[in-house]
Amino acid sequence: MSNFDYTTPVSINAVQRAEYLDFAKATARAAGAVVLPYFRSGADGLRLENKLQKGFDPVTLADRQAEQVIRQHITERFPGHGIYGEEFGLQLGNGLTWVIDPIDGTRAFMSGMLHWGVLLALFDGENPIVGVLYQPYTDELFFGDGLSAGLLRGDQERPLITSGTSDLTQTILCTTGTEWLDANAVSRYQNLASHVQLKRIGGDCYLFALVAMGQMHIGLDGSLNPYDIQALIPIIRGAGGVITTWDGGNPSMGGHVVASANPELHQQVLAKLGR
Repeated sequence: MSNFDYTTPVSINAVQRAEYLDFAKATARAAGAVVLPYFRSGADGLRLENKLQKGFDPVTLADRQAEQVIRQHITERFPGHGIYGEEFGLQLGNGLTWVIDPIDGTRAFMSGMLHWGVLLALFDGENPIVGVLYQPYTDELFFGDGLSAGLLRGDQERPLITSGTSDLTQTILCTTGTEWLDANAVSRYQNLASHVQLKRIGGDCYLFALVAMGQMHIGLDGSLNPYDIQALIPIIRGAGGVITTWDGGNPSMGGHVVASANPELHQQVLAKLGR
């Protein structure tokens, strides 16, 4: 929405940050419990709709129900906070805004593929300060607060730490796809891709989690909305990575976004993208 934009950041303390992160974890799990019964249940039960007159932007009943659950949890716990979700838009609040993508990777979800997740972030007006990605089928909860990041699977928790690889020619690059990029952006992506060791296509939010995990080195996507990326920013940064727009700016409002495993690698990536 056009009126969701940068404002003066709201200051919070460490205790509040921890409280918000715990809340985000629990709330993403609650939404995941709603979504999971629809996964691989057959197309008929999804009540699939296309949000675009030209092109294809799918939404399912699971998307809508998950966002409603998240909104209810936020309203009950933090009634003064704002809410911005993909399916039900913007509700203004006190300067702190919860940013929701109830199913990031709906195309993968409806296809029975695994690269999707529930995304929830808290935006302070300038940056997301906590973020979670929950994949309920694999029971993987990725979380971060910009200072540290972790992965909880079942009752096993471990820290997320990005790779130390800084040689661009030894890296793995992943993007969800290039079909929604214009010719100039495709050319910039191809220039970067020509210098890496391995390129992968597909992944949505999950590819950024793999960068935080240290499995991949560069995650790149274009034409993103704020709700596509905000939850992933504190995870990448908390794991030691760098995430910006393709020209090195703040990625919180989306657009063309790239994450790298470390600062040295990121400078090379931006150079190849034509910073």
